[in-house]
Amino acid sequence: MPRIVGGVARGRRLAVPKGDRVRPTSDKVREALFNILRHRFDDPVDGARVLDLFAGAGTLGLEALSRGAAEVVFVEADRRHGRVLDENIATVSKGCPGAAQRVQARVERHLTGPATAFDLVFLDPPYGVGAVTPTTERLAAGGWLAPRALICVEHPAREASSAPAGFESAFARTWGSTAITVLARTP
Repeated sequence: MPRIVGGVARGRRLAVPKGDRVRPTSDKVREALFNILRHRFDDPVDGARVLDLFAGAGTLGLEALSRGAAEVVFVEADRRHGRVLDENIATVSKGCPGAAQRVQARVERHLTGPATAFDLVFLDPPYGVGAVTPTTERLAAGGWLAPRALICVEHPAREASSAPAGFESAFARTWGSTAITVLARTP
């Protein structure tokens, strides 16, 4: 069972939906990712507006909420996963100054609606469905990203993550079968 690894909610356990369709980002990978964001990218989490797409159990967005994000919006289509996510939001948000909101929608449909710019986006789609490139393109073209926004893509280590037009891979690292690529706007 995953837990929050940093911030005001550190140590709180998170529920995970039953079945094999959700693979929460491991504690080890989350801790490493947030350390990288803090030290390499000047802590883009503190006070940020965060978008967690394909949220599942919400581990990435909840970690950001615990570490000082001002707002986290979770987008998840599956109703069962959404109920677990609501439980996790209630568990983590106690004592966190930021706000959390869950949106019940398919990511591609949500990204066709009115856009609000986010500072940090977590993108962790189901592996093997080809959702990374179209989602990053929708984010970049649809006004969803603040000028200095970062997109953190979790993907299988055996698959490369491509950057949409106007973005570049600013950092990439692999932990076993999991890889994280951080995309930033090209200067």
